[in-house]
Amino acid sequence: MLALTKSALKKALKKNYITVNGNIATTATLIKGGETIILTIPEEASKQRKLVFPLTVLYEDAFLAIIHKPAGILVSGNGFKTIANALPQNLKQSPLADATKPQPVHRLDYATTGVLLVGKTSTSIRILNELFEEKKIQKTYYAVTIGEMQTHGIIKDEVDGKESKSSYKVLATLNSERFGKLNLVQLNPCTGRRHQLRIHLASIGNPILGDKTYGTEPLILNGKGLYLHAYSLQFTHPFTYENIHIKDEFPERFQKLFAVQLATL
Repeated sequence: MLALTKSALKKALKKNYITVNGNIATTATLIKGGETIILTIPEEASKQRKLVFPLTVLYEDAFLAIIHKPAGILVSGNGFKTIANALPQNLKQSPLADATKPQPVHRLDYATTGVLLVGKTSTSIRILNELFEEKKIQKTYYAVTIGEMQTHGIIKDEVDGKESKSSYKVLATLNSERFGKLNLVQLNPCTGRRHQLRIHLASIGNPILGDKTYGTEPLILNGKGLYLHAYSLQFTHPFTYENIHIKDEFPERFQKLFAVQLATL
């Protein structure tokens, strides 16, 4: 005997899944005894929607993957168009026993481009998160900033009331009629707060070019995107123990400003 909850029964009746003596049943149908009652459980009319969004895969094995995150898409969230929803269509399913839906194990802002690390099994997702917490994964970013800067430094301003630390090094500077100075800056976040690099650079008076949230109003650049790129990830693979060092090509907007300097990286 198949037992249905009251809510399931109402749903089945509404969908016309139940017949009594060959007639579609309703909530008003009376059962006296001896009737032939049939519950039909239909196959899904259509599969769950899949996000068709091609991604560039930079590295992949049975445990993890590293992909290029383009600008203009969220890593995850309640929306349909996210990197998380696009991953199953871009990665191979892991053959391991604890394979699961691929899941990003860290964040990049909506407007930020670059390398994104993904776990493909339940164990790898857990361990990769632990590696981030233990600061065993080295992330290197590059940004174009506005204004005169010291050649290098460490920024320790709190972010959202939490201890935060970033280091930076200026690799090149060019004169700009509109912005005065534009700098190619290498960045290494020592903590992982939301918008940390953007907040830290703005706090020392050198906001990232194209940053509409933390930039200075007269110097906000519209329509060109955010000049912040997650360039590389380096860590010891937690399962194969090989050294993983993956780099991602710079967006064209970086190349237009600092092509010569970027070619040496």
